Amino acid sequence: GRGGHGGAAAMGDRRLRHLTPVRRGKVRDLYRLDGGRLLMVASDRISAFDVALPTPIPDKGRLLTALSLFWFERLAPILPNHVLGCELDGLALTDDERGWLQGRAMVVREARMLPVELVVRGYLAGSAWRDYRASGAVCGIALPGGMAQGERLARPIFTPATKADDGGHDEAIDFARMTALVGARLARQARAAALALYEAAAAHAEGCGLILADTKFEMGVVDGALVLADECLTGDSARYWPAADWRPGRASAGFDKQFVRDWLDALPGWDRRPPGPALPDRIVRRTRARYVEAFERLTGRAFVRSARSG
Repeated sequence: GRGGHGGAAAMGDRRLRHLTPVRRGKVRDLYRLDGGRLLMVASDRISAFDVALPTPIPDKGRLLTALSLFWFERLAPILPNHVLGCELDGLALTDDERGWLQGRAMVVREARMLPVELVVRGYLAGSAWRDYRASGAVCGIALPGGMAQGERLARPIFTPATKADDGGHDEAIDFARMTALVGARLARQARAAALALYEAAAAHAEGCGLILADTKFEMGVVDGALVLADECLTGDSARYWPAADWRPGRASAGFDKQFVRDWLDALPGWDRRPPGPALPDRIVRRTRARYVEAFERLTGRAFVRSARSG
């Protein structure tokens, strides 16, 4: 393991020795099982500005997994998903690995993933706000003049992006480019599904006192059918704002990694290139608290901290 006390485990990071690794992402690791199945494991790693940071956020993997499962189940009538379950029976694991995996692993069907992120925006925030200020449009979609930062759009817009597998930045693309990448039928189907998923999720969030400003979905094809995959509407892939605090014309404090981004932004001398700097305890605690609060507000359930976090 790298660094500090306890090596890899302290880094929110484990390798499963007896399983075959498929892919290691910034946060999630995939292992191959039999019968067209994969084990998807959410670590406690956190990334910002597309750089994986060396400091874990305790319980983050369990929070992301539990919230994804909540949304996958709730949204299944709109689009089926790739989740088969969370049972670890029959896997070649040590007791220590099994304990660490509890709550942070899902068994999923292997899908042929679309090479695009399916981004839906209901509010003018983040990169969309920067694009709008520069050009009056977002991903080739013209918007009315004079809009303010954080303003609600007349209707949600679909703004896909390419996936940067090499650790670089995702690139926003227009629908024509997405169509060229995935084909017309699948592009139309994925766009319609993403918009419907966003509308349903935003309505639920509103009932919990939260605004779902924007989110990205991942989709793939299993047995010829489009499915929702990877994660779903977590603080890593969605921008939630407290509805009571929202005002157009200024940035809203979200239930995501914003504490981390703001701290990094104020850090002298880091150029947003690896390696990322270690996070101070206060930023770790505040970030974890935001993930917990988002989970509890959206699901109506208390998050029970595991004895084996990290």
